Amino acid sequence: LHPHDVTQFVTSMRGRFAPGSMKTVRTALRSFLSFMRMEGLCEQPLEAAIPTEARWRLSTLPRCLSDEQLKQVLASLSQCTPPCPLRDRAIVWCLAALGLRPGEVAALQLDDVDWRQGTIRLSTRKTGRGAVLPLPREAGRAIVDYLRHERPRTDERHVFVHHRGGHRGAPISRGVVTGAVIRALRRAGVDSPIAGAYVFRHTLASRMVRRGASLKEVADVLGHRCLDTTTIYAKLDITSLLEVALPWPEVHP
Repeated sequence: LHPHDVTQFVTSMRGRFAPGSMKTVRTALRSFLSFMRMEGLCEQPLEAAIPTEARWRLSTLPRCLSDEQLKQVLASLSQCTPPCPLRDRAIVWCLAALGLRPGEVAALQLDDVDWRQGTIRLSTRKTGRGAVLPLPREAGRAIVDYLRHERPRTDERHVFVHHRGGHRGAPISRGVVTGAVIRALRRAGVDSPIAGAYVFRHTLASRMVRRGASLKEVADVLGHRCLDTTTIYAKLDITSLLEVALPWPEVHP
């Protein structure tokens, strides 16, 4: 191995990983190359050839679905296939309409849904305080269809449970939620910027900002502990950004 081999390898990985993940790649590679030198398998300090990469906080835009892509995905939910079509449909609606995290969907319990008030209680969030959110009609209908027509008989109080094998009737994991999303995106033929459940969370927040919601309202819905986490969505509010832009002295109309 030579220094240019290391540089070329790291450069080739940039197209496959986000900047945050590239930091992990460089750390792992640095440890591996140092180990090789300690074992006498390499004489040169090749770890010094690992290129650095600037990473600025909030330098990118939120990765989300367009309005048309979201319509495609939601329209395709009527075509969900066995073994758990109604469960997949309800899971995706909870993600798209409420902006929940995968773990929050998996943790939902029957007692968390107040059908009379039309609300849903999230007892565990990253904020540590929980939250009560309005339950959109389509998401509520999807949950009802699942509970009435597909959910196995079980004493388990979690809303979503396994349907097959030895875990039948047991609560699902976050991986099951992600699997439902991947199937939905593939079925709709949508090339998602994120191959997982968080794309719906970013999409909901982006739509709220474009429709005039404040960052505090977005943070409350998403369950952000600090407004700094929500500020990335401010870059989507083009109308407000135009109002705060300062005139450029050298430019005349």
